[in-house]
Amino acid sequence: MNAPQITVVGHLAREPKLRTLAGGTVVADFRIGSTPSRIDRATGQWSDLPTMWFGVSCWRTLGEHAAMSLKTGDRVIVTGRLTMRTWTNDQGEERSGWEIDASSVGMDLSRGPVTQYRVSRPQTAAESEATDDADWPAQEPPHDPITGELLDPAPEPEVDTAAA
Repeated sequence: MNAPQITVVGHLAREPKLRTLAGGTVVADFRIGSTPSRIDRATGQWSDLPTMWFGVSCWRTLGEHAAMSLKTGDRVIVTGRLTMRTWTNDQGEERSGWEIDASSVGMDLSRGPVTQYRVSRPQTAAESEATDDADWPAQEPPHDPITGELLDPAPEPEVDTAAA
């Protein structure tokens, strides 16, 4: 499908709802609201325009990570394919809304720092055989468990050559 790509910055209206489809595929759904503002040049005051609402679908690993990471009210950045969906509500009225099939979701760091950590997953035998360097690196380099920053390896002990 060749749908337009869009990036939207907004706030989560509710926490992601994680579900598993019949074939085992995982998807997380949530809604974000984005309220644009503009300045009234005559008064110099900012005013909010109507809030735009978007349904967001995150598939597979992205969906799992979204469900683990996002909370109601979080300011997020969502990139993906934009589509218009139409449905009939319980009263028989035809409704429509914008939906984003997300390819990427992130936190807005202008609101504060976020700590990311990698979720380890077991490697299958097929993946292990397919990778020439499956055991590289043999040992994870030393790093700060909170920030993920690489730490300097332990310094070599100094040898006093003058005493010898």
